[in-house]
Order: sequence, then C-alpha cells, then structure tokens
Amino acid sequence: MPLSLPDLETHLFKCADIIRDAVDPTDYKEYILPLVYYKSISDEFETQYAANVEEYGEEFARRSNLYDIPVIPEGYLWDDVRAVSDNVDQALNDAFDALTEENPELTGVFRADYIDADALDDDRLGKLVEHLTTYDLDRESVPPDMLGEAYMDLVRHFAEEEGKSGGQFFTPPHIVNLCVRLVDEFEDGMTFHDPTVGSGGMLIEAARYYREQQGGDPTKLTFTGQEINPDIAAIAKMNLSIHGLDGEIEREDSLSSPAFTDEDTSDLTRFDRVLANFPFSADWAKSDLQDDAFGRFDWHEKLPRADRGDYAFIMHMAEQLKRPERDGVGGKAAIVIPHGVLFRKHESRYREPMLENDLVEAIVGLPENLFQNNSIPSAVLVLNADKPAEREGEVQFIHAADEDFYEELSNQNELTDDGLDHIVANFREWATEERVSRTVSIEEIRENDYNLNIALYVDTTEPEEDIDVVEELATLRELQAERSEIEATMTEHMEALNYE
Repeated sequence: MPLSLPDLETHLFKCADIIRDAVDPTDYKEYILPLVYYKSISDEFETQYAANVEEYGEEFARRSNLYDIPVIPEGYLWDDVRAVSDNVDQALNDAFDALTEENPELTGVFRADYIDADALDDDRLGKLVEHLTTYDLDRESVPPDMLGEAYMDLVRHFAEEEGKSGGQFFTPPHIVNLCVRLVDEFEDGMTFHDPTVGSGGMLIEAARYYREQQGGDPTKLTFTGQEINPDIAAIAKMNLSIHGLDGEIEREDSLSSPAFTDEDTSDLTRFDRVLANFPFSADWAKSDLQDDAFGRFDWHEKLPRADRGDYAFIMHMAEQLKRPERDGVGGKAAIVIPHGVLFRKHESRYREPMLENDLVEAIVGLPENLFQNNSIPSAVLVLNADKPAEREGEVQFIHAADEDFYEELSNQNELTDDGLDHIVANFREWATEERVSRTVSIEEIRENDYNLNIALYVDTTEPEEDIDVVEELATLRELQAERSEIEATMTEHMEALNYE
C-alpha cells in the first residue's frame, strides 16, 4: 500500500519523540533533518545505482555524471550505518564527512556533531536510525513532491518547537503563497532569488506553484538564496535538493557580503523575481557600507539607521531586480515588511525615490499575529521594475486585515483560502473595492508627503448601521406602553399594601 502524506508526516514527526529530552528542542532540526535527507538520497542512489549497473556494468556505475543526486560513497549506504551498534555517533559523523568529500557541493550542509550531543547515546541514535529505516524514501516509493512537502512540514514543526526564534527561518505557508501569487507571471528560464532565504520556503513555493498552478517545469527555473545563519543555510540546501530542485544557497549577510554578483560588470546579479521576508528592524553594518561598491543605498544621502535595517534590505532587493533598460525585461519583488516602513516619518526620504521612480506596484496590509509568537502588524510590498502602461503612476492599496480575510487559530491568525483569493483577485483586476482596495495616483501620495499608511487611502472604519427612524420610534412607543403598564401594576400593589 503506497505511503500517504499524513502517514509520512507522522513518521517523520516521531523522530522528535525519540530524541526528546536528549537535546534541546531548538536543536532538533540540526540532528534530524540531515538524517532524513541522508536516508532519502541513499535510498534513491541505491535505485539508480542498480539501474546503472544493469546498463553500464559495475566498473562505470559510480560515475557521478550518471546521477541527479549526490553519490553515496562505498561503505556508507544507509544500511551500512544501520549495521553499526557501537559508537553510532562516530559512524554518523564519518558518513556525513564521506558524503561531503564525495560531493563537494554538500560542503557546509551537514553541520551537526553527533558526538557532541552526550545524551544522544547508541540507544537513542540506534532507535532513530531504525525508525527512519521503516519506509523507503526513494522517488518511486515517495514522489519528491510528497517527500518535500513532508520535509517542509517537519521544518515548520521544528520552528513551532523553537517558538519565537523559529520565525527567523520559517515563514507561514499562507504568507509565502500570497507573495508568490502577487508576482506569479512565471515562464521557463526565469531566475528566482531570496536574499534572506531561511529554510527556502519562498523558493520552494514558487517551484510548486509553477508546476501545479501553471503546468510548468520548475527544473527550467533557477533558484538562488543567501542566508546569514550557517545552520539554516544548510537546511535550505537540503530542502531544495529533497524537492528535486537545482538551486544555489550561499552563506553570509546579504547586505554586508552579497554573494551573487556579475563578474563581467561588477554589479549585483539581477533576477526576474525576488521573494523575501527579511528580519524586521534588525541591526545592519551601516558604517561599513557608507560607500557601497554596488551603489545600493543611494536613495538618499542619509542611510537608514544602524539599528533599523528595513530600508537597507528594500534598497538591496530593488537593486537585484532586472530593469528593462539594462536587461530587456523588468523584475518583480514581493517583500514582507513591518507596517512602520509605510509611514515612519524619517523614512519618507526613502519612500520618495521609490515612488517617484514608479517602482511600487501594490501594498497589501495584513492582519496582526500572523507569525510564530510575533504579533507585529505586517504588509507585503510589491515592487515592479516594468509596470504595465495601465498601472504606471499608480499604487494599489489593499486592506486585508479585517476578519473576512483570516481565521483565528489557537496561538496565531492565518489567512484563509478565500481571503487569499480575494486579495489576489483585487490585485490582478487592479480593482477599487469599498473598504478593501483602491488604486491611488502618485500625485495623491505626494500630497501626503509620501506616507503609505493604508488608512490614508482606503476607508478601513466599520460602516455605521443605517437607522430606520419609523421602526425605532415604533419600538420606543412599545417600550413606553410596557413601562406604563408595569407602573400601573406596581401602583396597584403599593396601594393594596397600604404604601403611600
């Protein structure tokens, strides 16, 4: 009987139960995710190796160019590790070292040291390995799409285990889906980038959407990302690989050390689509980037505050978009932002050039409490370096913070499918809808000193109910008559009891 997605998810979640109390919940992802990845590529390698032996013979069957997955070195198949009962931690470390040596592209992916985790003894690790052995994870047994979805659910599970800090590497799926749909005119050959890639959710959703909603082949798209946290960057690399996507994830800070540059022009690499949820109001290396080699931060002579890097990230991503005058096409970006970006007074100096250069296409205001243990109000900023003629000189504001757009869960809110469809329909139709959306001219925004507060442009107040005067007067007369009857009855009782 084929393995179902719920069964697979339950199977993977049980890994955490096996090591619970042996390591801190914040470290679950470091020890479990690499093992799941190792199991999946080992199973698939065995399948492909058997086919290659049959076709080419054993002498040529290990040639790396025959495989679209990492090659498993001899002596390090999953069953080889499973056979170890003593010093399992050392065996796992050795296996990951051998994998990396055989496949240099995996450098930096396997970061956990199983020996360092004292409580992960032979018994615990043996049970973990044996549990993962239960199901084959090769592509014939579990399609990459299903394995990838289960893997992402496992990543989300670990983010929830970590609480607030988990939000640093995992954006809720409904927000990711919205970002992708707001820039969704995809076609073969397009390039996608996330400069604060986290676990890779934005890129993976773009690939899924292209395949499932547009009938495209995501292997004909290019995915890249950069992540400052090396442990999270490793997860993103495994995540792309387990989804069958050929992507490149680089480490380090995108602002201080942008990894994707054009060697011929010494400019930043430019992309068709940029998708991102950057860390809100984080510190950034302002003093080191006063004279940025890439000219990213030239929207005003004063750079954003060192303790509030929101506009530094926005300027960086704007510079990463393809431009018609340079590249023949224009890129688009969907960026999750804190609300303050829209109206903080001292940042109008950055909003002005962004608007006057007609880079802003839409702003979608979102409900509060959408993120793991973080109630800060947020929005999605849509940038378009090549707006269609009918949208030039205008910005669409969408107020999607009302209850019609979301549902309350136990610990946070979540945009509903209907809410997402409502937002996207308004955006695609460039609609103006009472108390929901409005397209606004740059002239009007200019008159408001480039303040982008949604409430300035869309009436977000609850409508007052119309009063039927005749009906209300009739109700009042009925109440007055009832009162008179009660008073008369009360008077009779008082008289009967000889009260004055």
